[in-house]
Amino acid sequence: MLDDRAKLLLKTLVERYIAEGQPIGSRTLSRASGLDLSPATIRNVMSDLEGLGLIFSPHTSAGRVPTARGYRLFVDTMLTAKREDLAPPRIAPDQPQKVIANAAHLLSSLSQFVGVVLAPRRSSIFRHIEFMRLSDRRLLVIIVSPEGDVQNRVIFPETDYSQSQLIEASNYINAHFAGLSIEQVRDRLKSEIETLRGEIASLMQAAVQVSSEVLTETQDEVVIAGERNLLAVTDFSSDMGQLRRAFELFEQKAQLMRLLDVSSKAEGVRIFIGGESQTVPVEELSVVSANYEVDGEVVGRLGVIGPTRMPYDRMIQIVDITSRLVSNALSHRK
Repeated sequence: MLDDRAKLLLKTLVERYIAEGQPIGSRTLSRASGLDLSPATIRNVMSDLEGLGLIFSPHTSAGRVPTARGYRLFVDTMLTAKREDLAPPRIAPDQPQKVIANAAHLLSSLSQFVGVVLAPRRSSIFRHIEFMRLSDRRLLVIIVSPEGDVQNRVIFPETDYSQSQLIEASNYINAHFAGLSIEQVRDRLKSEIETLRGEIASLMQAAVQVSSEVLTETQDEVVIAGERNLLAVTDFSSDMGQLRRAFELFEQKAQLMRLLDVSSKAEGVRIFIGGESQTVPVEELSVVSANYEVDGEVVGRLGVIGPTRMPYDRMIQIVDITSRLVSNALSHRK
């Protein structure tokens, strides 16, 4: 358990290191903390903090820098939220894919790090289906979800349908099946297939198959923006090994999906520092993330990925504001 003096010195050290990026020496710490302590006393406290694994001394400097454990203690117990006058541009209501892409770029632009968004799980319910004849036995299936997502697929049916047959089938399907989940449509189709006209039954089966494929292919998409921002971060530009590990992480989107999905049940802003998440075992990276909603229901998560030496108070504010903008845009689409 740290006493008040040790907490203040650790807080000061972390804040100075985040701001300056250089190991903090005892003289600087004494001056910045405002404590009337001798350099020897401060060195003793620093030695105790080092023994607790909260700070360490690089080989090339007599100063100290925080460890991931030190950052964690700082974030959990010492971080003072500073509300900056951020005025991010509004994210306009649009199709979810565009809203998500805009959010990733906004996170990257505001933070100057990497913006990442786990796209909302696509609804298994369709609002509207159309069939368009492209050529002999070649049809375009257009599927519109309740969220406004539009997916197109080309199919090759055994029967050559006329455009009038396709319109009739679309009207019947939309009138009798719109608003149902694909699973419900499949179950009803099994019981009603004998009473449906041949072309309608066949096109219904094709629509169900295409819808299932769309859901499988597009589930849990991760959108990333601003990876190149890390090239300007001195923590990475001076160590190509760290930079390479960071870019390998972005290429392996499955890891990011697991990280964001693991934290999806958490309320508010959540912070992973260094490799503590186990899902993203990169010691040099931290993740600040938050849920976003559609009409009050959590549907996805977004965040900022950057070096452990990031201004956490600012990142928390950026992530929180962006999650609200995304929630508003998705809930009030035109």
